[in-house]
Amino acid sequence: MTDLPRTRRTLSAGVGNSNDQTRRHNLSTILTMLHHDGAQTRARLTRLAGLNRSTIGALVAELVDLDLAYETEPAESGLVGRPSPVVHPNERIAAITINPDVDAITVGVVGLGGVLHRSIRSPTDAVPTVQQSVDVASGLVRGLQAELDAGFRVVGVGIAVPGLVNSRDGVVTLAPHLGWRDADVVTPFAAALGRPVTVANDATLATVAESLFGAGRGVHDLVYLNGSASGIGGGVLAGGSMLRGAQGYSAELGHTLVNSAGIRCHCGKTGCLETEVNLGRLQAVLGHSGAGLDELDALIAAVPDARQEIDRQLDVLALAIGNFVSIFDPESIILGGFLGSLYEANPARLRASVDALSFTGQAQPVRLERAQLRSRLLTIGAAELVLAGLLDDPAGTAF
Repeated sequence: MTDLPRTRRTLSAGVGNSNDQTRRHNLSTILTMLHHDGAQTRARLTRLAGLNRSTIGALVAELVDLDLAYETEPAESGLVGRPSPVVHPNERIAAITINPDVDAITVGVVGLGGVLHRSIRSPTDAVPTVQQSVDVASGLVRGLQAELDAGFRVVGVGIAVPGLVNSRDGVVTLAPHLGWRDADVVTPFAAALGRPVTVANDATLATVAESLFGAGRGVHDLVYLNGSASGIGGGVLAGGSMLRGAQGYSAELGHTLVNSAGIRCHCGKTGCLETEVNLGRLQAVLGHSGAGLDELDALIAAVPDARQEIDRQLDVLALAIGNFVSIFDPESIILGGFLGSLYEANPARLRASVDALSFTGQAQPVRLERAQLRSRLLTIGAAELVLAGLLDDPAGTAF
């Protein structure tokens, strides 16, 4: 399975239905609430789901029997009467995640509730092929196997790829920075890991993660932009649902034209956003070609000579964001990866430029924010790709 099961409808849990024939829907509703919002009392679940207490009690009991949730006694509240038990998602129900990039392979373990248990980044000497990615990732997973066997129930494997992924068959049509074209990623990873594998575009998964657990929580219309060594990717949430496109290729925002006299892009066009707003060009003026994303904020503050290039990239980024605001009319623009570092370098400049360059922004300024999940974004997003199937049908998902 390679599609994003929950992206055809809103990402929120919705409300329950008291009809007995919809028990599975109600189980999905409750488990999704726990996964997105963490531990909650039975009383609060009753209010949110719109179901009666006995129905909630039966649903919680079934989730506990399925080992998808557990209950604890609440802290002393001083209130009269029997306090409502606290229901927790079982964070040991987990997904293995893999993010291949041009300079490293990252493997993670993420549990229900978006809990990041482990994240291991293995640098590579060269841009990895599909098979090299399989070999590195499977080696990292083998190193975790004793820990996984002792404490986790693994649902499957989610892979976040920086490129075009056909949502119908999971084939990576084109990951230009990796050099992958028409690559079947699912088959070799599934054979090596012995688990079901799903794959999707990394920026799409980051958008989902930030919407559920980060700065986009509760926002129904947003544009997410991610900047990494592999360029700029994006995702758009409209009315609470991800824009996907006919083949799952929507929101390739990094290839928006921003400079017709600019640098030739690997896609064949000239002046794409990701060639003009570029991590490599930023690292060059900072004097640290190997600087990681976690180091950028400090480096930007320490190298005043980089200000001209930083402001240039901010102005180009503002031009692109102004277009996105006019096209999508989002409530929020969220910036991840090195774009978050650029934003922090001079937020007032970006804010003023975006307001001036967007038609709708002049009427109602859009909110600009940095991604909250930072380096956890792709790991948690790839896990959501796997856990979505479990959330859709808790009673019918086989482990």
